[in-house]
Amino acid sequence: MALIPVMCPYCQSEESVVKNGRSAAGKQRFLCRSQLCQGRTFGLNPSYPGRLASVKAQIVEMTLNGSGVRDIARVLHVSTRTVIAELKKSRGAESSQ
Repeated sequence: MALIPVMCPYCQSEESVVKNGRSAAGKQRFLCRSQLCQGRTFGLNPSYPGRLASVKAQIVEMTLNGSGVRDIARVLHVSTRTVIAELKKSRGAESSQ
């Protein structure tokens, strides 16, 4: 039996992470009991690529290089709604700085 250390993606803690059932897709869910996270749940490997931070960064980068919403969605295998939502979030983060 091999133990895989699971680290919380929010607070980077290993000690406070426990199993928390399964998702609708059948993947293992985890719960962080740290005071910083306040009971956030997460999965190790998201089934939808639009949830990955690297894909979200690529969406913003491709927009700055002149790609359209449909092109980005097609290349990154995400929906156009995901692309638009991420662009709205990045625009809000830019204006607050």
